[in-house]
Amino acid sequence: MDVYNLRILSAVYLMLVVTTISSCYSQTNTNNKKNEELSKTKAPQIDEYVVEIFEDSKKNLWFGTINSGAAKFDGKSLIYLTTENGLIGNTVTSFAEDIEGNIWLGTHSGLSKFDGKTFINFTEINGLVNNTVSELLIDKKGILWVGTWNGVSKFNGTTFSTFTIPDPEVELMPYQSKMHWISEIIEDKQGNIWFSRDGYGVCKYDGQSFTHFTKKDGLVSNNIQEILEDKNGNIWLGSRVVERDNPDTKRTSGEGGLSKFDGKTFTHFPEIKGLNKNEVYAIYEDRKGNIWIGANRLGLYCYDGKDFTLFSKTDRADLMTYGYGIQSLLEDYKGNIWLGLSGGLFRLQGDSIINVSRNGPWN
Repeated sequence: MDVYNLRILSAVYLMLVVTTISSCYSQTNTNNKKNEELSKTKAPQIDEYVVEIFEDSKKNLWFGTINSGAAKFDGKSLIYLTTENGLIGNTVTSFAEDIEGNIWLGTHSGLSKFDGKTFINFTEINGLVNNTVSELLIDKKGILWVGTWNGVSKFNGTTFSTFTIPDPEVELMPYQSKMHWISEIIEDKQGNIWFSRDGYGVCKYDGQSFTHFTKKDGLVSNNIQEILEDKNGNIWLGSRVVERDNPDTKRTSGEGGLSKFDGKTFTHFPEIKGLNKNEVYAIYEDRKGNIWIGANRLGLYCYDGKDFTLFSKTDRADLMTYGYGIQSLLEDYKGNIWLGLSGGLFRLQGDSIINVSRNGPWN
């Protein structure tokens, strides 16, 4: 998918449903053809774009969509939670579950808390730094971190406070004007909080001070979209290729691709097709320690610590024709690998990436 991160896709969808994707989507003839093909798919899709997948403590699967709110599968049936049910917005980009079992949903209209029956909603009026929510994290102390398109808010259970991240010294391109969009937040095993901001690389916060990592430190790109800490403490970072805000112009500077940080040095993967000078929006570690990586327009890689194995066979011919846009990955409690794509919901079955429509197949 010749576009930006779908989580951005989500955001871009909103902006570029006015001009169709500027930070997550790209309005090109190729994408128009792709959308035409997707609309011809006979099976009713979960949504045209599935940008986030989450499994809660009760083993329910949640799917964040651009158009249709949150889809929840309990192992038997699929239900949708939308603004008609009380959700604050139908573009759902992130999930988190607190210690009481409440599900928090980040949307492009604000933040919702769902107790299984009712929603409580939060916006800028309640102290949120911005209503366009992109990432959620509940840390080991129970603090909720809310990443938005204009910075970070912290919620202590009662009030929101704005968390300011200092800017590193980087050279921004002339068209990079909004640089406070938070594309990812994670907590590592030591309790450090990592933030990625498109254009500013990544920042590690240890509770007192900030450490920045950018291209000059070894990152393949400053446009980071995904952060993962593996079981060995390595930090994996997926990035995108920079595009101009004007959808009529062609791709410009920016390497994009995959980086791995062992705490001292960064490793790149120029010899692996699709993991260099390409968009990587989704990285996931399964229970066996395999690292799964979405390579835009190419497919899904599995890295077992020695070799990269590519999965690209699919039952959806339009994905083969117009490329993959893998936005989210998750291994469920049964060991199934789920993929949220621009094009719908998919699951790895054997060596094939199969489409899971509203009708399944779920098993």
